Amino acid sequence: MQPGKAVVERHVAVIPGGQALVGTNRPVFPLDGEGPLRRKKIKAFSVDTAAVTTARFQAFVAETGYVTDAERMGDSLVFQGLLPKGSPPSRAIAETPWWRVIEGANWRTPFGPGSAERPDMDHPVTHVSWNDATAFAQWAGGRLPTEAEWEHAARGGLGDHPFPWGDTEPDDSGFFPCNIWQGQFPRQNTARDGYLGTAPARSFDPNGYGLYNMVGNVWELTSETFKVQSLKKAVAAAHAGKTGYKLSKGGSFLCHRSYCYRYRIAARNSTSPDTSTSHIGFRLVYHASHD
Repeated sequence: MQPGKAVVERHVAVIPGGQALVGTNRPVFPLDGEGPLRRKKIKAFSVDTAAVTTARFQAFVAETGYVTDAERMGDSLVFQGLLPKGSPPSRAIAETPWWRVIEGANWRTPFGPGSAERPDMDHPVTHVSWNDATAFAQWAGGRLPTEAEWEHAARGGLGDHPFPWGDTEPDDSGFFPCNIWQGQFPRQNTARDGYLGTAPARSFDPNGYGLYNMVGNVWELTSETFKVQSLKKAVAAAHAGKTGYKLSKGGSFLCHRSYCYRYRIAARNSTSPDTSTSHIGFRLVYHASHD
């Protein structure tokens, strides 16, 4: 069997080349390097229309025997609101206590080995690190996108807008274009959009290029190291200790305007290459001629 040929169907869309817009002149978190708006010339490419699913990742593991970072290290980070009732005590992350270190949590057992819950095969695979995503990409014949490619694809041909659908802001009561938090984070999620955790990879309306969930649902890893070009001391302090961290885009189901207003195209985040959580996934890009 050739690498990536598979068992599990995938769908790609061709994205035209040209002058890609990157960033914004209306940054919400300037310390993250969201601005300014700039242009970067890119070649045409194709991209997965949805994040890599658990089913597709399972096919990769079945063929290669790959073991993820979470499996090797023995634990992963799980949002406390996803843990089943009666879960055993777990260690919290001091700065963000809603994140719990769960022994045995990984892509196969997203809430730990004692949970009856299993991953939905059509949802984005989670508890995968940047290292894991890169290994998958090599098998599948693709690669992780650059920031410019990711933003160009996310804009769906619309240009300078904060969201893949335009300018209209999601809310807690009537407009749910993506899978984010509704309610008071982190205590109450009303799940008015239909989901407490991840949604299927192909859900909600696609953008103008036919791509699903470019914001919300899961953070998507890119090929780039997280960098902010600035001489300001505040920027250096905000990102101290992040040498070698990788850039991710798009926000997740845990984002809300009151807490993590990063379900915007220009928003940026960073994680170490071996970090895995219940809200990080990825999609791949390929040469434009890929089929």
